[in-house]
Amino acid sequence: IEKSIFPKLKNVITVSDSIAEIFSEKYGIDVKVVRNIPPKRQVKNIKSRKDLNLPEDKKILILQGSGINIQRGAEELVDAMQYLNSHLLLVIGGGDVIPSLKKRTSELKLDKQIWFLPKQAFESLYQYTVNADLGLTLDKDTNLNYRFSLPNKLFDYIHAGIPILASPLVEISKIIFTYDIGTTIDNHDPRHIADKIETILKNENQLNIWKENLKFAAQDLSWDKEQDILKKIYQQYA
Repeated sequence: IEKSIFPKLKNVITVSDSIAEIFSEKYGIDVKVVRNIPPKRQVKNIKSRKDLNLPEDKKILILQGSGINIQRGAEELVDAMQYLNSHLLLVIGGGDVIPSLKKRTSELKLDKQIWFLPKQAFESLYQYTVNADLGLTLDKDTNLNYRFSLPNKLFDYIHAGIPILASPLVEISKIIFTYDIGTTIDNHDPRHIADKIETILKNENQLNIWKENLKFAAQDLSWDKEQDILKKIYQQYA
């Protein structure tokens, strides 16, 4: 079906440079990229950790999203928490791996270190994200969908101004290192993930650099700019 349709299309839109390159090489067509980037939002009345009943004496990590699924790194992250006694992990959202994460958390007796919250409206979710010290996105390179993924959580972390630790997937790495707003893991070994988190959060100078760079990244990576690509395509038919 794809082979019969693509060569006939006048305009094709996809969500990342890597996917666009695959289609262009395969079918010899020009593919536009429109990423799923949120608009700049002014959230009033930012709540404190105390307001949210979050501990003020711990480093807070966050993994959020509606697709917290199997083989996206959450399993290893939960295991990593047994080496991070002074940290709290917030897992906010839904996905098919959540039940097994809760079971594993109970088995490791990590209920005080890992909190599970259900899906939240944007304004509510933002309050937790902005109070975190580090945003996590740890998808594995197990299939093309994950390999070239550009998850919404990445941009949510950027707009909340929190540094990012990610797996070294091509599109995610490109953004992190272009704007210098975080770093990547070398592998998914739980001990390595824990060591990486601890090292990052002890380096105040580096964290401050990343936080400054996040301000620029949030301005540059917004729907206010991204929508221009879509508008140019639609203007042909106005």
